Amino acid sequence: MGEYFRKLWDARADAPPAFDLISMLAHADATRNMPPREFIGTLALLIVGGNDTTRNSMSGGLMALVENPEQFELVRSRHELIPNLVAEIIRYQTPVLHMRRTARNDVELAGRKIAKGDKVVMWYISGNRDEEKIERADEFIVDRPKPRQHLSFGAGIHRCVGDRLAEQQLRILWEEVLRRNFRFKIMGPPQRLYSNFIRGIRALPVQIISQGA
Repeated sequence: MGEYFRKLWDARADAPPAFDLISMLAHADATRNMPPREFIGTLALLIVGGNDTTRNSMSGGLMALVENPEQFELVRSRHELIPNLVAEIIRYQTPVLHMRRTARNDVELAGRKIAKGDKVVMWYISGNRDEEKIERADEFIVDRPKPRQHLSFGAGIHRCVGDRLAEQQLRILWEEVLRRNFRFKIMGPPQRLYSNFIRGIRALPVQIISQGA
């Protein structure tokens, strides 16, 4: 992967700036001289953000819409809700379950003492179902207020670098699905990924029913 992208990167760097992601990274002052490990890490994050987690959000979102037909009909009647739908899918699915960090200093958080060097696990899926922060958090609600108030992309300096890419892919998917007026029937239980890190779906049998625009 590194060898392939190095050739692609070099080709973009030697050409005039263009409107594609690799070209933007190759010409931007902040990223053009990244050391090799940071270069590989950045591209790996973009690949994961645009593939694994997004793919699981696509499958999880389809399941949520089929299981909540009134929400599916709502977004069918109001296509302007597609950005809300995308955010709610990402919150509801929470494709990355947790991340671990190491405390750099002694700190007290919510009455609990965390010592320097302690390992701290942040469960995104728990935060995304926090009733104190999100009303009716266990429900799939397309038109909820502040739909992007979720933790699936992390926060601060560790926020997912592929967040806008993932949102764009999901938005385009549901724009095209709704434009074609597809209906779905789930034909069997999902085969879930055995993982405590990725909330993934290995397979989901679905029948697609086209009813015309």
